[in-house]
Amino acid sequence: MKGDQRDEHTRASHERRLLWFALLSGLPGSLIALILLWDHDYTAKVQWTLTVLIACCWLGFAFSLRERVVRHLQTVSNLLAALREGDYSIRARGARHDDALGEVMLEVNALGETLREQRLGAMEATALLRTVMAEIDVAIFAFDADARLRLVNRAGERLLAQPAERLIGRTAVDLNLADCLNGASDDTNARTLAKTFPGGTGRWDVRRSTFRERGRPHQLLVLADLSRTLREEERTAWQRLVRVLGHELNNSLAPIKSIAGSLGSLLIRSPRPTDWHEDMQRGLTVIEDRSAALSRFMQAYAHLARLPPPQFKPLDVGAWVRRVVALETRLNVTLQTGPELTIQADEDQLDQLLINLLRNAVDAALQTGGGVRVSWGRTATHLNVWIEDEGPGLSNTANLFVPFFTTKPGGSGIGLVLSRQIAEAHGGTLTLANRRNAQGCEARLRLPL
Repeated sequence: MKGDQRDEHTRASHERRLLWFALLSGLPGSLIALILLWDHDYTAKVQWTLTVLIACCWLGFAFSLRERVVRHLQTVSNLLAALREGDYSIRARGARHDDALGEVMLEVNALGETLREQRLGAMEATALLRTVMAEIDVAIFAFDADARLRLVNRAGERLLAQPAERLIGRTAVDLNLADCLNGASDDTNARTLAKTFPGGTGRWDVRRSTFRERGRPHQLLVLADLSRTLREEERTAWQRLVRVLGHELNNSLAPIKSIAGSLGSLLIRSPRPTDWHEDMQRGLTVIEDRSAALSRFMQAYAHLARLPPPQFKPLDVGAWVRRVVALETRLNVTLQTGPELTIQADEDQLDQLLINLLRNAVDAALQTGGGVRVSWGRTATHLNVWIEDEGPGLSNTANLFVPFFTTKPGGSGIGLVLSRQIAEAHGGTLTLANRRNAQGCEARLRLPL
C-alpha cells in the first residue's frame, strides 16, 4: 500500500514538473507578445481579447504537451504492469521504428513475446516433469528448510501408504524419513539403507541433493528399492540358467536313446548271448531311472521359468487359509483365526505358495516332534500370514531363495523360490527367519490389501 502511494506521488511530481517546464518554455514568448500588445495604442477591447487568446494558447499548448507525454508513459506503465502480473497478451499499438517512443513500444512488445514463450516452455517442462515423477517407480520427496514435506510423487505415496494430501506439510520425523534425510556416507550424498516402510521392506538406495526455490534451500530425497531390483536381476539370471539346463537335459537323452537302440539290437540277434537277460535288465533299469529323474527335473524347472502372471479375483482369506490347512494330514496344525477379509489375488498361485510353506513347516516339525501354527492378521494397508514351526530351525539363511539349493533328500530346490516369486507377483513379500523366542522357523507372507 505504501509502495503504491509512493509511486502515485512520484508520478504526480513528474507530471507537475513536466507542466511547469512546458509553461516556462512558453512564458518568454507570451510575455513579449503581451508587452508589445499593451505598449501600442490599441483599444482596450482588442488588448483584453488578444491577452485572453495568448494566455489560452499558452496554457493549451502546455497542458497538451503534458498530456501527450504522460499518456504514452502511462501506456508503457500499463504494459509493464501486465507483464509483471503474468499477462503477456497485451501489446502496444502504433509502435514505429522511426521515433524513440516507437522503439520503446516495440521493445516492450518483444519483451512480452519473449516472456510468453518462456512461460509456455516452463509450463510444458513442468507438466513433463510432473508426469515423469508420477510414473517413475522411484520414491521422490522434497523437504523445505524446516524439514517439512513439500512434494511427493506417486511412488512415495505408495511407499508411505498414504495420499499426498495427508503427507504434505508433515516433518521428516513424522514420516520416519529423518535418518534418510540427515547425513550420507560420502560426498556424493548417496548410501544404502535397510529399512521398513508401511509400503515396503528391503534395502534402499538413498540419494540426497539440495536446491533452492524462491531463494529458500530445499532438500530432494530419492529412495530406490534395491532389494526388488536385485531379486529381479537374480530371477532373470536363474531363468536363463533354467533354459540352459533344459537344453542340456534334453541333450542328455541322447545316450538313453543309444542304450535303447543297443538293447533293441540285442533282442534281434540270433543266437543271443548267454547273459543277454542280465544286460537287458540293467539297461532297462538305467533308462527307467534316468528318464524319471530327467522328467522330474524338467517339469520343476519349466514351472519355475514360466510362472504365468496372476489372475486377480476376490479371495476370502479365512476360507483360503482353512482350506490349505485342511489339506495337511501328517500333523495336526494349529490354526489361529484372524479378521475376516477379502483381497484381490490369484487363488491357485496362493494355494501353491501356502502349500509349499506349510509342507516345509510340517517337514521341519516332524524331525523334532514339534507343532505348527498358522495365523493371519492385517494392518492398515497389508495382510500378514504367519507359519511358525517348532523344528530345528534354519542353519543356512543365505541360500534359502537360491534356485536348486536344497537340504532335503530328493528336493528340487525351487519351492521357496517359486513361493517368493508368487508373492512378489502379487506386490507382496515373503521372508523366512528363525524364531526369536522359541525353537523353529517363522515364514511371513505379506500381501497388499
